[in-house]
Amino acid sequence: MATSIRLRRLGATAATFVVATGGAYLTLRDPSVSASDRGGGPPALDSIRSKIGDPFAVVPSRAVQESALIGSSPVNPLDILVIGGGATGCGVALDAATRGLRVGLVERDDFSSGTSSRSTKLIHGGVRYLEKAVFNLDYGQLKLVFHALEERKQVIENAPHLCHALPCMTPCFDWFEVVYFWMGLKLYDLVAGRRLLHLSRYYSAQESVELFPTLARNGKEKSLKGTVVYYDGQMNDSRLNVGLACTAALAGASVLNHAEVISFLKEEASERIIGGRIRDNLSGQEFDTYAKVVVNAAGPFCDSVRKMADNDAKPMICPSSGVHIVLPDYYSPEGMGLIVPKTKDGRVVFMLPWLGRTVAGTTDSNTSITMLPEPHEDEIQFILDAICDYLNVKVRRTDVLSAWSGIRPLATDPKAKNTESISRDHVVCEDFPGLVTITGGKWTTYRSMAEDAVDAAIKSGKLSPNYTCSTHNLRLIGGDGWDPASFTVLAQQYVRMKKTYSGKVVPGVMDTAAAKHLSRAYGTMAERVAAIAQNENLGKRLAHGYPFLEAEVAYCARNEYCESAVDFIARRSRLAFLDTDAAGRALPRIIDILASEHNWDKSRKKQEVKKAKEFLETFKSAKNAQFHDGKHK
Repeated sequence: MATSIRLRRLGATAATFVVATGGAYLTLRDPSVSASDRGGGPPALDSIRSKIGDPFAVVPSRAVQESALIGSSPVNPLDILVIGGGATGCGVALDAATRGLRVGLVERDDFSSGTSSRSTKLIHGGVRYLEKAVFNLDYGQLKLVFHALEERKQVIENAPHLCHALPCMTPCFDWFEVVYFWMGLKLYDLVAGRRLLHLSRYYSAQESVELFPTLARNGKEKSLKGTVVYYDGQMNDSRLNVGLACTAALAGASVLNHAEVISFLKEEASERIIGGRIRDNLSGQEFDTYAKVVVNAAGPFCDSVRKMADNDAKPMICPSSGVHIVLPDYYSPEGMGLIVPKTKDGRVVFMLPWLGRTVAGTTDSNTSITMLPEPHEDEIQFILDAICDYLNVKVRRTDVLSAWSGIRPLATDPKAKNTESISRDHVVCEDFPGLVTITGGKWTTYRSMAEDAVDAAIKSGKLSPNYTCSTHNLRLIGGDGWDPASFTVLAQQYVRMKKTYSGKVVPGVMDTAAAKHLSRAYGTMAERVAAIAQNENLGKRLAHGYPFLEAEVAYCARNEYCESAVDFIARRSRLAFLDTDAAGRALPRIIDILASEHNWDKSRKKQEVKKAKEFLETFKSAKNAQFHDGKHK
């Protein structure tokens, strides 16, 4: 009886929501410029697009970027200074630069060094939020899903080399679950409208096991009745973030990583913020940068930035820890994810193929804010527990290649009892003159978050942009002209020249795995990486079993502001996230190449080794964690 009532309620409320939100649906799906219309704007804007799309374009050097920030003055300030180089901050810099504004951005560590590199790697509307919207009659949650689904398709289109559609399988162990999830995911399709990636569908138990061989036929003391498969997007998060930073640089923004605002500059009479005192964390140099408006996009650290402006500022952030683990590829087939729809405490856990391995997560628990968050063993065990009932593979803690924690900067709702009930929508405010704060939200909606922040900054500083927002149909660096078959050019036209331990140079095949990796990671810029591998004898793999090449280190140092070993193993490549032990083994060669590119001395090389090892220790793989009390041995 209860189940039939629940199904009737799902159907009835779904119909009500579709009718009630028709206007909002149409409004959200009426962008001013078609996604397929990549040109036709003002000549200056077309020039920016052309520069971003040029596979031979070179980003300004870090020294040039720093000089531009130093060159600002009280009489010639920047329009906007952005604090924070995550997805939102880099999105703000790109949005503002393409509107014709003078923009600077500083990030105290590296682009995507915080939350933006530690996501579930999904670009999604939020199936769980849709369920809450229906059963709690929560229009706010529904609007969030509408909006995220609109942005999901746009993110994939703007960076096609780094993002793609991924089918996700939901196992059903009774017929009620089959009907319930089928109806719910059909509603998800309906809400997506013309932004739909692919239609969801039901597969029988036999079909499901053929598609996902490690799926258990028996679980929860019941037999598998089938699965419902739907589609969301998947991304390489930190490379997308670095792509945003480099695209913003090509559009004219002055972006500087490893530089932080240590205090604000204020106008004496009005106390309005007019810039910041900045310290270059690589050189130790300090300088003033003036701006008409400062945008605080510091993620979990936005409250500490606000306290620099006003020590009595009330906290906005409710930090939540999200832990993920990486397992060998045999846990999941290539091209099909798995969703555990409801864990013991009511959460959703994903298990997804990612860059040749399997990523599983996530948790959602209160945490403190730190620069290098670490996963707790009980959180790792929680994820292993959640997936083991759904697999016919023995789930072992010793299989964990990497485990990491990220901090979600959730905007606080005073009435919320726990972080899971807080809406993931974003907040834009100006609670101190000249300082606009953008926080909350999620990766999928970074572009619209940035748009809202720039709109608020324009209003605060009475700025005069030359153009309206154009990022909804702006391809990122490496994306324009990229095709899924582009890797064949690399495989056919390039070789990997490798230097042996004895110093002899020998040719090696640009194999399919390496060619696909370069094409997916760098888009149309991949040929430049392949040319370095061929012409500079940097074609050797950095770690056995992984496609990352020595040439990538040199390319990233020259073209992607890669300033440290951690920058490379964590954000330019994803080796630290995929296999902590392999990253440690690759460190000496990575540091040697970076030392050659940046003219490091022996002292700096030792410092890089120390910092990288400390960083890797926070990734709790099977080899650097104590887990004797866990049951998954």
